[in-house]
Amino acid sequence: MHQPIHPDVLHRLHPEYVPFHNEHIAPVVPPHTLEWHPDIRKLPVVPGSSPVVQVGAIRDIALQNCKIRVYIPEGDPPPLGWPVFLYIHGGGWTLGSLATQASFAARQCKEHRCLTICLDYRLAPENPYPAAVIDTVDALKWIHQQGQSELNANVNKIAVGGSSSGGNLATIVSLKAQQLDPPIPILFQLLVVPVIDNTATDSGDMYPSWKEMKNTVWLNTGRMMWFRHNYLPDPTTWANWDNSPIFAPETLLANAPPAWVGVCEMDILRDEGIAYGKKLGALGVKVEIKTYERVPHQSLGMDGVLAVSKTMVADATKALGDAFKAA
Repeated sequence: MHQPIHPDVLHRLHPEYVPFHNEHIAPVVPPHTLEWHPDIRKLPVVPGSSPVVQVGAIRDIALQNCKIRVYIPEGDPPPLGWPVFLYIHGGGWTLGSLATQASFAARQCKEHRCLTICLDYRLAPENPYPAAVIDTVDALKWIHQQGQSELNANVNKIAVGGSSSGGNLATIVSLKAQQLDPPIPILFQLLVVPVIDNTATDSGDMYPSWKEMKNTVWLNTGRMMWFRHNYLPDPTTWANWDNSPIFAPETLLANAPPAWVGVCEMDILRDEGIAYGKKLGALGVKVEIKTYERVPHQSLGMDGVLAVSKTMVADATKALGDAFKAA
């Protein structure tokens, strides 16, 4: 077995998860232990997500440096156009594609009758920081400028979201949207196990979960630091707020959109996600923080096999729907 469950965490993991891990994950060589080659991105995707629901149409669009995939609801758009959910995949800024978390993306489109727009941003290490940030901001600008004419989008009703490194980029674009000319209003941010502080270490001084969960499954400290060095080869940039949004100016944070933050108990990123949610809340931003017990970082993509993951997906889906209804 290449990825056996470490004794430190075995007794704490949900009993539904353990056999799934032993069958599907333990036999797989972890990518951060291999010499880098782009073909690593072609390794089989671990199963676990629910089936992709049918939507009205799916359209791929090439932007200047990246691509987007648009999930379009069935039927006619509302009078002011479709609401928009810009969703950014995870994968440590290194892995992932337009197909990553397609199940979650399509579900949001179908349930909320919104455009779900998935971003295929440039990946590290070939394209280190700030490429992913630039692509995310460019995608938001394209939606705001072209979305109405190209997609029947309601460009005044845009939410953003993402998982892991995608959650990192979602937090950042929510803040950078305020600095654009003109500013682009974001009505909501859905942050699933987000990377919030790229200065965190397994000393646990800032975030105890980094020490407590250093030997966890999926995202241990070795894999997280591999991702970080791929995307941020210059350590002097780690504390830049467009890498570590917890260090953003309070003037930006105080004007951030309402947020839903979902974290997993068995994830090294747990405590930084909670810290970011609490910081936004202390500055007057409406925030809901949910912790999903006994499951690891990848929980959002395991709703086809884990009851806790089904709950996580349902909670995130409801939070987005409530935000659209309130807008």
